[in-house]
Amino acid sequence: MNQKTIFWGGAAAVLILAITLSCHKTHDISTTTSTDSTTTTSTACGATTGVAKVVCLAEAFLATLTTTQQETVVLELDLANAKRWSNLPCGISCRNGLEFSSLTSTQLAAAKAVIQAAAGTTSGEGYDEFITINTADDYLGTMASGYGSGNYVIAFLGTPSTTGKWMLQYGGHHYAANITYDAGTVTSITPSHQGVEPHGSFTYNGTTYASPLATEVSVMQDMLASFSSTELAGAKISGTFSDCLMIPGSTTNTMPTTKQGILVSSLSSTAQAKVMAAMMPWIEDYDSTSVATFSAIYQNELANTYVCYASNTSGTSGDASSFFTTNTDYVRIDGPSVWIEFICQTGVVISSQIHYHSVYRDHSRDYIGLQ
Repeated sequence: MNQKTIFWGGAAAVLILAITLSCHKTHDISTTTSTDSTTTTSTACGATTGVAKVVCLAEAFLATLTTTQQETVVLELDLANAKRWSNLPCGISCRNGLEFSSLTSTQLAAAKAVIQAAAGTTSGEGYDEFITINTADDYLGTMASGYGSGNYVIAFLGTPSTTGKWMLQYGGHHYAANITYDAGTVTSITPSHQGVEPHGSFTYNGTTYASPLATEVSVMQDMLASFSSTELAGAKISGTFSDCLMIPGSTTNTMPTTKQGILVSSLSSTAQAKVMAAMMPWIEDYDSTSVATFSAIYQNELANTYVCYASNTSGTSGDASSFFTTNTDYVRIDGPSVWIEFICQTGVVISSQIHYHSVYRDHSRDYIGLQ
């Protein structure tokens, strides 16, 4: 049984199939209403792509909801709401919108269709990563209370539209996406957060899942291992980090004005390419147009970007496996725009192993137009 089969069974599968097939029809939205929560909503999103598809699917999802649910999921687009996101398993107590656990199978499938359209299609990233981190939370729920994919949420700040400005928020424990749309264009894909516990593969309901952050770990290891001993010495900073500096959910922390570590333009050409490659798993969590747009921005700013790391006392040039093995091992990529942090922490539920936190921010585009 594959991963998609697990999550898209029953009525949910019917709706996802209907949405997929409808991409070959003309743009139209129609709904059927029923008191039966398993009644499938008929959706026709037409041959839409990009932001238009996200908006169409958002409208289709809203059409499956009651008036009260609609009022809960569509909120005002303001800075206070935009900053309401967290890495904790706290559901709507620290996030906006509707919890997955409150949705019928039909409504949940429609919500996931929105997320799938907004997220990237790179294998192991985007929607794949989102679903696997969901499942990791279900796995933690077998060992401790308070964890589970039902605590994940979806919210719209502002009304989804191809002409106006609005934000799509989705996430839960160890995941947060905040995507801003303006006049049919993605203008910001940050802030975002990914983390995972356990840090390696895990088995849930008879299926084994690879670690959803395996690529993120690998590219950061490869980047630092590509530095010479002299370059590593220039990148190393003092101090110890217990979490990402731009911790998820904080409404007060600000990025440092002084950059630390080593300037990318001073690195070898091989190492410079590794720095760009290290950013990509975070950028690839979004649609292909956004991947192209933001990777081009960060590539153009690469020479003026800095890399620093802390702890990693055993980290050795040329040995990727020597990095990110122990609690407090930390790395940061800080450019004119991009800000990515990655850290190892002692596990919360599985205390015998480390787990990962990461944050992706943008100096120029976080909460764009709301500051």
